[in-house]
Amino acid sequence: MADQHAQSGEDIRLTGDIQPGTADTHGVLGSVGSLGIPAIRWDESAEGPVLVLLDQTRLPVEEVELVCTDPQGLVQAIRSLAVRGAPLLGIAGAYGVALAAARGFDVAEAAEALAGARPTAVNLAYGVRRAREAHQAALVARDEEAAAGAALAAARALHREDAEASARMAEHGLRLLDELLPGGQHRILTHCNTGALVSGGEGTAFAVALSAHREGRLRRLWVDETRPLLQGARLTAYEAARSGMPYTLLTDNAAGSLFAAGEVDAVLIGADRIAADGSVANKVGSYPLAVLARYHHVPFIVVAPVTTVDPGTPDGASIEVEQRSGHEVTELTAPQALSAGVEAGGGIAVAPLGTQAYNPAFDVTPPDLVTAIVTEWGVVAPVTAEGLRELCDRSRQSTMS
Repeated sequence: MADQHAQSGEDIRLTGDIQPGTADTHGVLGSVGSLGIPAIRWDESAEGPVLVLLDQTRLPVEEVELVCTDPQGLVQAIRSLAVRGAPLLGIAGAYGVALAAARGFDVAEAAEALAGARPTAVNLAYGVRRAREAHQAALVARDEEAAAGAALAAARALHREDAEASARMAEHGLRLLDELLPGGQHRILTHCNTGALVSGGEGTAFAVALSAHREGRLRRLWVDETRPLLQGARLTAYEAARSGMPYTLLTDNAAGSLFAAGEVDAVLIGADRIAADGSVANKVGSYPLAVLARYHHVPFIVVAPVTTVDPGTPDGASIEVEQRSGHEVTELTAPQALSAGVEAGGGIAVAPLGTQAYNPAFDVTPPDLVTAIVTEWGVVAPVTAEGLRELCDRSRQSTMS
């Protein structure tokens, strides 16, 4: 576990208003799941409140925490992928608003910067909006301290709710797997990272696989490396190893041969945004897996909280897909260099100088390729706009009651 230094003994890198922290987990909301230390926590330091993040760009080699003392430091951490994953981004966004309020920054300005840090992940804007609305409502009494407290309470509530949602998704997802694949001993293929690193609990898709493992019903977790930034190799394999799961890493382009060999029983992925019609935006490389799964008659299952469903986005074509820097493709750059602000030319070239690269962070899978969407409120199958709308309505009614 990290304290003032990384496990290797190196000094922790300082980036702007991000500072090294400690790994004290006392009073942390949610479970650390398969992690040694929590992915995110609020801390009241001697210098004032701070948001402490497990720097995901340093995994799996080092467990290092970053301490954000202002909203801009958090924006930088989000853009550099030091903190990532749709549900966790929502939690981070809410805490970012609370941090701005507690530290005396312009809350409206901070909220705008945080919400726009990564455009595809709808949870980020949701978390920011929720804490911002709580802050605004409390400001009616013109009490800045009370308003800051209200924003923090909203962030903590979202953190707690996400942990609870994670547990329910794992339960619903495992039940669905057992219905689709009677007999247990599932061989599951997953893409990117969907575990405790992206959640207030134990994750989304990964939480289902972890539940299967604990019940003795996971034969093999196939882990896509997830190019170009290797979230599967660096993060999912890290979580699977810590959890003692039977897992095997494969290159993304080896998935087809795995399907052809009959070695995949189901595909489980998360989501960064689900449109009203059921189109799913997730880490680039998800759509090809859906096509392969359909051809080979393998269930393709999306696991995500209801907060990832965006009724305001009518279909997949309306989803804004983040385009990342081409040098993530044309150069081999250590992931931690991204949060250090390394520009093009800082890595080892794997393409001729001047090569243009197409580097979308996400792709969109149409609903007719999705077998089911698993949420904390139940399963939508088949995936239709009407089914999603009914589920979201049920969620809202329960929250209001």
